[in-house]
Amino acid sequence: MTRVRHNDYGTLRPPALGAWEPSLRVSVVIPAYDCAEALERTVPALARQTYPAELVEIVVADDGSRPPLEVAGARVVRVADGWGRGAARQAGQLAATGDVIHWLDSDMLLADDHIEAHMRWHHLIDHAVVIGDVRFVEEPGEEGVQSAYTRKTLESTRWLKDAGASAYLLHTGASTSVRADLLRAAGGVDTSLNMAEDTELGYRLAQAGAVFVPDAQARAWHVGASTVMLREKEVHRHNWSYLGDLIPDLRWLRSHPRRHWRVPYVRVVVTATTYEQTRASVDSALAGTLADAAVTIVGPWGKLTGERRSSLDDPLLDLRLLHNLYAYEPRVVFAESVPASAAPAPFLLRLPTGWTLGADTLSRLVRHADGDLLGLVSVALSEDASGVVAARLERTAAFSRAALHEGRADDLVDEMFGSEWVSGREFGFMPEEEAEPLAGEPAKWRGLAGERLREIKELRAEVERLAAEVERLSATPPDDESAARGGLSSLIRHLRSAG
Repeated sequence: MTRVRHNDYGTLRPPALGAWEPSLRVSVVIPAYDCAEALERTVPALARQTYPAELVEIVVADDGSRPPLEVAGARVVRVADGWGRGAARQAGQLAATGDVIHWLDSDMLLADDHIEAHMRWHHLIDHAVVIGDVRFVEEPGEEGVQSAYTRKTLESTRWLKDAGASAYLLHTGASTSVRADLLRAAGGVDTSLNMAEDTELGYRLAQAGAVFVPDAQARAWHVGASTVMLREKEVHRHNWSYLGDLIPDLRWLRSHPRRHWRVPYVRVVVTATTYEQTRASVDSALAGTLADAAVTIVGPWGKLTGERRSSLDDPLLDLRLLHNLYAYEPRVVFAESVPASAAPAPFLLRLPTGWTLGADTLSRLVRHADGDLLGLVSVALSEDASGVVAARLERTAAFSRAALHEGRADDLVDEMFGSEWVSGREFGFMPEEEAEPLAGEPAKWRGLAGERLREIKELRAEVERLAAEVERLSATPPDDESAARGGLSSLIRHLRSAG
């Protein structure tokens, strides 16, 4: 199976439409509520698809329509658990039997080769999420236009090849498709969401290793304007009230400096050893400038039973003290084994016990990984006779993608996302005995001060460069020399203002 680097699906070579033999079954899942008239257009159009009819099933998920929907040419399932688009999509996909789930809105019209265009990608790799080319029309038969957001995104990212970690933002339920196994591995559809369930699902598919492929040949038309087009500000006001909790990548929704979030940005994993060493590592992770970090402490917690024991001579005393300390800390969870993945969190930091993080260590490390969309950043902490002691920042999407291929995970991640070794001291890692005491808010100020000092260092280097340039231009015409001196003066003022 071809390995795709980041989201650059350009290495894939799909066959021409009409020039290949399909074998995968597809379930077209249509969530529906009081839309019998629209379905009378949408479902018959599916009968004209060039994809073999014996490999297609149509599932309409009726979300409580009155009267209940009856749709010729489709299997209708009733939403029994909850209501809304999320519940309908989940009910439909659970009832589906196809290898691929093809989401379709009830007010969509498809070109005759639309499903075939989607399915050829799924025959190439098992982790594609295909996005149809949806145009908006007032009446069937019109050419229509793309939404402005979609057009701008596609044009600025070479049709998502350069979109990196944000490719999922174009995932919508209007006409997208995904392998059923990948969908279920990502956790299916969030049944509690009635809006933006497709964006939230797209985010989790990305964490599961998906490659997002927009196909211009998968043509489709949406009859009427979308709700976003008609009421954009109201839609954002509604959806952003909860998407910040669910999608850590939407950093602008997490501007609050102290509150807790349902899905952390980085999950730090620490193995329980002594009370003091473990506490030092965990507390440092919770005290940094990256407020939406969470910690998993790994240990044999099941051994902590309630029988009579000596309070001070308990052989499990350190383990019990750690459980006492963090039992009511909402950002700490206890696990019996190291988690295989941090999903749905986008990053996992494996931190050796007894090592601590500086105030801005996590934020700097994540920024470093995001600079080149690295899948793994290994942090050299120390070296002894047994080898190198290292921390590891792992990108969830990268390791999920690697798990879909045969081979050593670290090698696959390096090939498809890139990896790098860095110095722990450079990023503020310290052994517990050398770490500064934590003091709440001052820790954040130390982190901000560190960033300020780095900015000043960079500005000073730029001053030196410009000074050398002024000297070089001293023999040049006055206008050029004045321009260089003007740039130097401006930078010096900036440096002074920075402190």
